[in-house]
Amino acid sequence: MGWIVVVVIVLVLLGVGARILPEYERGVLFRLGRYAGTRTAGFNWIIPGVDRMVRIGLREIVMDVPAQEVITRDNVSVKVNAVLYFRVIHPEKAVIQVENYLYGTSQLAQTTLRSICGQAELDNLLADRERINQQLQEIIDQQTEPWGVKVRAVELKQIDLPQEMQRVMAKQAEAEREKRAKVTLAEGEFQAAQRIADAAGVLSAEPSGLQLRYLQTLAEIAGSGRNSTTIFPIPIDLIRPFYDQLVRRNEAEAGGVHGGPGGSGRSRREDA
Repeated sequence: MGWIVVVVIVLVLLGVGARILPEYERGVLFRLGRYAGTRTAGFNWIIPGVDRMVRIGLREIVMDVPAQEVITRDNVSVKVNAVLYFRVIHPEKAVIQVENYLYGTSQLAQTTLRSICGQAELDNLLADRERINQQLQEIIDQQTEPWGVKVRAVELKQIDLPQEMQRVMAKQAEAEREKRAKVTLAEGEFQAAQRIADAAGVLSAEPSGLQLRYLQTLAEIAGSGRNSTTIFPIPIDLIRPFYDQLVRRNEAEAGGVHGGPGGSGRSRREDA
């Protein structure tokens, strides 16, 4: 009868003291209040009433840092939140060195976020996120190292600006785009004028080239088919010989009239 009682007691102790740890957990063992080692994954047995095991997860934790009210270096009030990626690499430190490593890491991330973002100007905060993320990661990781916590990355998630600042930045961006458009248009006009000047220099050196260009333009106008009336511009050099011949003919006729029959006509009128 006595051995049955012993067997029952042993079975109860085995059942009460049995601990099974998954691969992603470690067990920090305390015996009579003193640290007695870290148990790995698998079956583990502790002495009931003497040992106490604290489970610590080794998987990476993704923590959302709540939005923080931040006044930047140039006195702009913004709300900034971030995402923190970290994991426990020394389970015994995470239990012994800090009461709650999750809460401590969260609070440290919030205060560091306010401090770093408050030291930056708004333009740098919006444009240079990579540098700020790196700075946050280094500072938080340095502070959590005594707790056995490794911070892998910190990413700024969202930056909320006041409505007034959003309108001002929108106007600034619009003005910048208009400036770039005007500069591009001016550069295009300058290049076009330069090309026209170069073409004019080439055509002035070759008169036949000017005539060919003129005929090509006439062909393009005639082939478009969109005009019911076509006006052909004719260079003055082409009709100047005819104009000079007509002027000389008119002068000759005018001289003949004054010197011939016209003179006798005047004499007859005077005799009358």
